[in-house]
Amino acid sequence: MNTSPVQPQNGSLIVYKEPKINPPIFLVDPKNLSIETQVSKPEILFVTSFPNRECGIATYCQDLLKSIQDQFGSSFSVAVCALESDDSKYEYPDCVKYVLKTNDFDAYYHLAQKINDDSNISLVFVQHEFGLFGGEMGDYYIQLLSLINKPVITSFHTVLPNPDTNLKNAVKSIAMLTDKIVVMTKKSAKILQNDYDILHEKLEVIHHGTHLICSQKIIEKNDKNYYDNRPVLATFGLLGSNKSIETALDALPSIIEKFPNVLYLIIGKTHPEIIKNEGEKYRNFLEQKVIDLGLKNNVTFVNKYLPLEELIEYLQRTTIYLFTSKDPFQAVSGTFAYAMASGCPVISTPIPHAKEMLRNGTGIIVDFQNANQLANATKQLLNSPDLLQQKSLNGLHKIVPTAWQNSAIAHINLINKQLKSEVLLKYDIPEISLKHIKRLTTKKGMIQFSQIDVPDFGSGYTIDDNARALVAVTKHYQLTGDKTDLGLIETYLKFIISCQQEDGSFLNYVDIEGQFMEKNQDENLEDANGRAIWALGEFTAFSHLFDSFHIKMAEHCLNKSLQNIAKLRSPRAIAFSIKGLYHYNNSKKEIRIKQLITKLADDLVSKYRGVSDTKWHWFEDYLTYGNSVLPQAMLYAHLATGSALFKSVAQTSFDFLLTVIFKKDQIKVISNQGWHVKGKTANKFGEQPIDVAYTVMAIDLFYEVFKDKKYLEKMTVAFDWFLGKNHLKQIVYNPCTGGCYDSLEENHLNLNQGAESTVSYLLSRLTIEKYAILTEDINDNKHVESKHREPTAKTIAIRKPKKLNYFRQLVNLFLY
Repeated sequence: MNTSPVQPQNGSLIVYKEPKINPPIFLVDPKNLSIETQVSKPEILFVTSFPNRECGIATYCQDLLKSIQDQFGSSFSVAVCALESDDSKYEYPDCVKYVLKTNDFDAYYHLAQKINDDSNISLVFVQHEFGLFGGEMGDYYIQLLSLINKPVITSFHTVLPNPDTNLKNAVKSIAMLTDKIVVMTKKSAKILQNDYDILHEKLEVIHHGTHLICSQKIIEKNDKNYYDNRPVLATFGLLGSNKSIETALDALPSIIEKFPNVLYLIIGKTHPEIIKNEGEKYRNFLEQKVIDLGLKNNVTFVNKYLPLEELIEYLQRTTIYLFTSKDPFQAVSGTFAYAMASGCPVISTPIPHAKEMLRNGTGIIVDFQNANQLANATKQLLNSPDLLQQKSLNGLHKIVPTAWQNSAIAHINLINKQLKSEVLLKYDIPEISLKHIKRLTTKKGMIQFSQIDVPDFGSGYTIDDNARALVAVTKHYQLTGDKTDLGLIETYLKFIISCQQEDGSFLNYVDIEGQFMEKNQDENLEDANGRAIWALGEFTAFSHLFDSFHIKMAEHCLNKSLQNIAKLRSPRAIAFSIKGLYHYNNSKKEIRIKQLITKLADDLVSKYRGVSDTKWHWFEDYLTYGNSVLPQAMLYAHLATGSALFKSVAQTSFDFLLTVIFKKDQIKVISNQGWHVKGKTANKFGEQPIDVAYTVMAIDLFYEVFKDKKYLEKMTVAFDWFLGKNHLKQIVYNPCTGGCYDSLEENHLNLNQGAESTVSYLLSRLTIEKYAILTEDINDNKHVESKHREPTAKTIAIRKPKKLNYFRQLVNLFLY
């Protein structure tokens, strides 16, 4: 059984016509936007060390700024004032606007003057570490703060408990002169409150960011990090004695007794400041210790400052990450955060960051400089692959909420509050990616579930997922002309056709071997049948893109199913069928299809009249899942038949639904923890991407028909749910994997990225692509005329189909 992902070839059985790729459709011509509108973004000046300076805070701020720019570049611009402590010359990127020589007292005065005179700068955000600024305990910084007349936020990277009088006064002075203090752990916030008398209202906790990373790949023999498939321990970062790597070396002999082939990687060059003061004294000490303990075959030094991509490769090869710092006052560590994000189980000393992140089965805490505890913890994990896997998964669930994307959201929300801005915050739309779609797709179809971003082949396939995927990837091909879509489209079409039974109905569940599962007999499959009809019908609407043979195959399959449509009772099955029939009949204009749409829509109207009243305008006594498809189908029925009744029911029911799920400029779709029953308070939380996607697609149609700007406003709000505009203020779409998380719960995200959620996001993303600018004119309550249009055969470049052996195609189409 071959379950490898599809690799479409030029010789694919299905013949496709290449679409003409049209430029984006703009709701408003950018040329008509005022100059003020185009340049009025607030600029945030970050005062920080910055690459190419080799420094942990420099790397931190670079990652933070990139995330802010990627997500909110249309709302804010960012600039940097780079901190330099000596005469070293650094090559900076264009974002560096100013440079501050931190040991020059007068330079602080001149910088403050430049900031005050710079009308573009709206707020100053300082990354603070006492060693970064000149003066006693870095008090030159206080002079800078006293001179700046713009809002300032200070982020403390180190918070020391039990301060003496001088340290306490310095920190209190900074707090008094800054508008908000950011710390990275709850422990640091408590210390500032209890030991420095800083008010709680002044403090904001934003965790150290980390990178979203695809799951560990299988290491091949030709990979540079293969290491003969040995168990790998690792530590990385700029070397200094505070890292106490000698503790790990002292633990190794005991570990090697049980696991002789273990390899310990010490990754990173010596800290530049330590090089200046003492050279390579610490590294030489470690290298000698390796010799003295007889560890030369088990320890490798990687004496480089690694770029992120290379570092991640090392971490993904790591079996266990060791964090051995002996500094109890080290508030945070980006190194073990990156290790957790890479799926490494972590053993750490009890710095505050580790104590918050590694509790409840996420990792293992050992005492400072305790080699025996470190050895025992390492052996425990190496001895239990299941425990290793569990720690890895627990760590990912704990660390993913701190992704740089979420850190950017937290920082921008904080900045926006300080600016007291009345401008609606805009989330920039990510590029379209089919990475996870392809990862989930085998030669048979789309796999149903995923463990994080790794397909769960044991879950098999469903017609539900493959139907949605057929629609989504076909629309992607229409938009991009990407030929790698072709094999995917063929796969999903074949799957749907193969699930059809002699009586025209469809079975839903197929195992990994291609056999129908017993659960097909235990469940009501009406909704699955409706989705199949929707997918086939919408696929046939793209006849201008595909050869007539495969369009006819889809039409044949659809027509065979019509004998069962009249038997449908599920409102959603009826609605999906109406959608499919509408698209199918757009070009066919068959009386029988129009009559069938009318019959189905009449059924929905009957359900609506039987339940609705002055306060409840709906088709059932409860709101469940996929609600938006019902009014959307009624509107399609109006477009197909011209019925004013269908149009009225569509608008009344949809507007009712929108009042239920849109609250305080945020969408909260119906909870899957318990449906919203008529007359009762709605349950909260348990929101799924599929409901947001159906809402986005329905709003698109309603805007097209009614041209009411309120629908555009709600479309933006709904799509922003994926990007972090939700009650957790966390991204639901993962731009690294191209997957979408399965659900948004009360306090966490379900990080599994299954087919339903991932395809749902893609459908939403393709819908929002139609509107290249969701412009300020909407926020200014001005009416916007949509120039969005559905492509027609006249706008698509059609290539003459190649001649095919249709019999060969027919045989292969049905072969598994």
